Amino acid sequence: MGEVDPTVALASVVRSERGRLVATLVRRYGFDLAEEAVDAAIEAALARWPTEGAPASPRAWLLAVARRRAVDRVRQRARTDALRDTLAVVGPEEAADDDLDAADLPDDRLRMLFTCCHPAIAREAQVALALRWLSGLSTEDVARAFCVPVPTMAQRLTRAKSKIEAARIPYEVPEASELAARVSSVLEVVYAIFNEGYVATAGDELQRVDLADEALRLAELVAALLPESAEAKGMLALLLLIHARRAARVDASGELVPLEDQDRSRFDAAAVARGKASLAEALAAGPPTAYAIEAAIQALHDDAPSWGETDFAQIVHLYELLAARAPSPIVRLNQAVARSMVEGPEAGVAEIAALTAEPALAEHPALHAATADLLRRAGRAAEARDAYDRAIAATKNEAERRFLKKRRSSLG
Repeated sequence: MGEVDPTVALASVVRSERGRLVATLVRRYGFDLAEEAVDAAIEAALARWPTEGAPASPRAWLLAVARRRAVDRVRQRARTDALRDTLAVVGPEEAADDDLDAADLPDDRLRMLFTCCHPAIAREAQVALALRWLSGLSTEDVARAFCVPVPTMAQRLTRAKSKIEAARIPYEVPEASELAARVSSVLEVVYAIFNEGYVATAGDELQRVDLADEALRLAELVAALLPESAEAKGMLALLLLIHARRAARVDASGELVPLEDQDRSRFDAAAVARGKASLAEALAAGPPTAYAIEAAIQALHDDAPSWGETDFAQIVHLYELLAARAPSPIVRLNQAVARSMVEGPEAGVAEIAALTAEPALAEHPALHAATADLLRRAGRAAEARDAYDRAIAATKNEAERRFLKKRRSSLG
């Protein structure tokens, strides 16, 4: 047994490894039994670790217990039609479990990613399924991310899982000839996982660095699988250039530090260099993709010596290109904020006002937070306070809430 505090060890494993463990077991046992087995292992750890101490390798311990639980359940249900259908999906060659090991985890995550992004699964369900099974988010968290009721999301996930089993979608990375049909969905899912790591949907901490790291690793794997893909290279560049700022985004107490106040000496210079190199490869591989344009915007932020010296005029131009290539309310919101840095906060306020009727943004905390900040900069304190109240009410991440409350208090 190690010296790790059992409660801390378990919380860390559940947070960062639950999705990986499920991804490893699902190939043999299907989604429901895999999750049931992992949850049973977590319950066993809660009962035993506080008195016995955390094992030297918590993940391996949980994997071993979850595997035994899954095998027991298979034996209990061995003669049912449901189990025979499940075994038919995974294939008889995978029914044996003696080769299952923690070393399988990285490849299994990639297999899970491509399985979730199979063309037979509805596009909206692909991202939701990957967030649920790869990010380790609860159904409630995924529902919140999509702004839909929890029962609606639960039904969506159930239908997607049933589709995988009914269509006998193979749990594998497809052949090269099939990759192109899934690359767009796969990259969208990786970006969604990264965004959850960039700002957690809920919880006390601003970031889930472990989740952002995992998304970055998946982006690297996809880019390696598709060396000629400008889209994959652009995505990798984008994630690298954003994640390079992770250390500067929070202070020593874990509180949010906005980009304008960040210590740029804390940016990861190596990650910035890698991101710019990947961006150059993406631009050389074909016309600028949406990911490449976004990456170029982040490169300008990373390269600027200070917030005041950032080339916001160029950023506005890039957002115009992005809006033409991949129009969305969030892109228009970011464009309005960038324009306010060139033309003044009132210009941004006027542009954002037109976005309040967008259903996708109506209750989005980013809209209210951006509105509040622009009104604060414009000296319209009373209106800014109201906008901060709306942003605080819409935000579930406690680090963001604390920052917004601090900004509101600064108005007097």
